[in-house]
Amino acid sequence: MRVQYLFVRWRARLLLSLTLFTISLSASARVEVQAATDRSMGSVLIAKVSEDIVPGDYEALLKGLRANPGRYQRKILLLDSLGGSVAEALRMGRLLRETGFDVLVPSRGICQGSCVYLLASGRNKTVRGHVGLHRPYFPKGDSAIAQSGWGVAGSAPSRYLQEMGVSPRLWDDMQRIAPTQPKLLSQHELKGYRLN
Repeated sequence: MRVQYLFVRWRARLLLSLTLFTISLSASARVEVQAATDRSMGSVLIAKVSEDIVPGDYEALLKGLRANPGRYQRKILLLDSLGGSVAEALRMGRLLRETGFDVLVPSRGICQGSCVYLLASGRNKTVRGHVGLHRPYFPKGDSAIAQSGWGVAGSAPSRYLQEMGVSPRLWDDMQRIAPTQPKLLSQHELKGYRLN
């Protein structure tokens, strides 16, 4: 009887540990990079970012790119993310631009929040899914904006968007949209921001 009790207790702890591990994995972005060959496009390097963008995702992307050296006819980033860390998205976006990626939000994909910075990084951008804008979420409230160093002109993100060649209106419009109420963009709006 005592052995059975200990086994049940051990099994419950194991299941709890596995559940917590799975939850922690799902909280970070899945960053995948894979080489492929397509009849019409030739050799293609495909990167995919899904789920939340968190610190460490830049390193995962860099590691994936280094693991797939060589020349490719095309490099394509697939997006399906609700965003996350703005700072990490900016770092990832610069790397993607530097390495010459086009960006695609597939028909069943969504790109929202800081994911928009990854979309902006593409040399060519194609949106078949949904893109949602909102200002960054600051855990201590909007007053944290001023303390973060992004306050007055949104220095880092607004400069980044300028570097990527998207409309300067994008940053201003993002700041007007509450984090809890993202605005889905129409194809006309995407073109106006130079995101499609």
